[in-house]
This record gives sequence, structure tokens and C-alpha cells, in this order.
Amino acid sequence: MSQPMIVLYDVPSDVPQPWAPNIWRIRLILNYKRLPYRTCWVEFPDVEQTLRAINAPPTSVRSDGRHVYTLPAILDPIRSSRQPVVLSNQNIIAEYLECTYPARQVFPEGSRALQSLFVHYISDIFVKPLLPIMVPLSHQRLPERSQTHFRSRSPVPLTVPPEREQLWKVVQDQFDFLAGILEKNSGMDGDGVVAMGHELTYADFAVCSVLIWIEKVAPHEGWARVRHWNSGRWGRLWEKCQGYMDVF
Repeated sequence: MSQPMIVLYDVPSDVPQPWAPNIWRIRLILNYKRLPYRTCWVEFPDVEQTLRAINAPPTSVRSDGRHVYTLPAILDPIRSSRQPVVLSNQNIIAEYLECTYPARQVFPEGSRALQSLFVHYISDIFVKPLLPIMVPLSHQRLPERSQTHFRSRSPVPLTVPPEREQLWKVVQDQFDFLAGILEKNSGMDGDGVVAMGHELTYADFAVCSVLIWIEKVAPHEGWARVRHWNSGRWGRLWEKCQGYMDVF
């Protein structure tokens, strides 16, 4: 019998490859662990209906009690269970994949707490200055139905701000700060590129997913500059992850 195939739910766009950073975190893990999977493309207006149909848990619950459904989500028809495992929320999915498929670890022993803190920083602080630039550009890449849906829910204005050079300077400040932290791994302690010193981990995939977002959506304005910041550190991290960027 063929091995069961995991389904990864992602949003379509007009770029050659997907761009959503939270979903790329999971795709990088699936590729790194060499797990067979296929992508199911779901437009934004259809996300809640699609996830409810497969009994996915809500990603969060609003203060008014309404369930919120967002991607990524996976469906894993695991052989050891009579029912498929269906999950949403990138961090929950990452921990599930590590526990269920421990080969080629992304959470080396004893690193889970520190990596969780690192990834929280990436999600809540590091990426924040990018949102006014990248969210409008990402919106432009969506199919028309998804654009309409996205406009009513966007966390930031969807017009690209005129002061982009100033915004990129704020983004660079965050990259500079993170580079200074990673530099502590240089020398005998590591290569200074990856968070845990030598081997790729979930923390690196969280950073690289942001790099992929920039590279796919803003290749000329964004990636052309970011890849060279901090003596080319971010280009080297992207290249280190490049072998796990296939889309199935």
C-alpha cells in the first residue's frame, strides 16, 4: 500500500509559487522531514467553509465567541488512527509533525521552549514593520474573489504607503537586531546563520518563511536589498533552506 499523503491547505495567487509565510513554515517542515503531501488550494472566502467541512478546529475564538478559521491547516490520514488528524495553527501543526514524525528533528532535544520564544518574537515583533509594505503587495497578488474578501479583514491599509523607504529602514533595524543575536553563534558555537548553531530547525523556518514572502511578493523592491543586508546573512539562510522549497 502507498503511504498516506498529508494535505496542506494554502491560498492561491498569481505568483509562480505560494507566498504566505505562516503556510511556508509548514511546507518547509514537510519537505525537510520528507513527508509525502499535496497542496489543496483554497481561496480566502472559502477557508471557513472548507475547514469546517473537514472538522478542523478553529484557529482562535473572538471575544464575542465566534470561531475564526485561518490557514495553514493540514489533514493527515495517519494509519495508526481510524480518523484523520485535522489541525490548524502553524505552531500546533509544527509540534504535531515533530511528535508524529520524529525523524529529521526540527525541535532538537531541550530546544522547544527557547524555539517557541524565538518564533513568538518573529511573529509578533520582527515581522511587524513589514506589514504596511507587504500586506498591500500580497493583496494585489490574490485572485479577485480573495481580494474582495481580504479587504474587509485586512489588519493594515491596503494602499502601498508612499514613505516606503522610511518603512524599509525600520524593517532593516529589525533585521540588524536579529543578525546581532545570531552572530553570537559564530565561530566554534555555530555558523552564525541558523538559530541553533549548525542544523536547521523550526526557528530558521520561521525566519526563512518571511524571506520567501519578500522574495515572492517583492522580488525587486524587497528581496534585492534584504538578501544583501548584514553581509549577505539572509541570502545565505535562504540558500540553506532552498532545498526544502518544493511545492507539491
